[in-house]
Amino acid sequence: MTRKKRRLMVLLLAGLGLGTATALTLTAFQDNLVFFLSPSDVAARHPGGDRAFRLGGLVEAGSVERHTGADGRPTATFRVTDGPNTVSVTYAGVLPDLFREGQGVVTLGKLQPDGSFRATEVLARHDETYMPPEVADALRRTGHWNPSEGAAPPAASWNTAPRQGRVGG
Repeated sequence: MTRKKRRLMVLLLAGLGLGTATALTLTAFQDNLVFFLSPSDVAARHPGGDRAFRLGGLVEAGSVERHTGADGRPTATFRVTDGPNTVSVTYAGVLPDLFREGQGVVTLGKLQPDGSFRATEVLARHDETYMPPEVADALRRTGHWNPSEGAAPPAASWNTAPRQGRVGG
């Protein structure tokens, strides 16, 4: 085998190794990606229950119900809205101190067959003016907030928007 052919073989093997490593890395990242969806996105896309995603929006006023589960753990059910659509959320565990009705929230979990969302984690906003970027984007997309017109109105006012539909009760 000539020197040129050996170099070519080494380059081809190195390229094959690099391509394989890249494919494996991308596959591993894809399994760990968590997408953000608003209630309107959930209504439009109907994501399957096999993949976890973040659901964000505002906690609908008057929707929070707290219970004690059969295992003695605190559980809460509430609705997350982005104005036009609403998703029912169930969470087993202690809610964050800043969790309140009419405030921004991002939950991590999976959509259930009945259309409700079972959260494994709940994140609440951290001050009076903060809104999670994903929630702000969802509200802009649905036309409930135009940043050029100033700061977002108080979170409690988003619950007064007419709803197009409910997802999951």
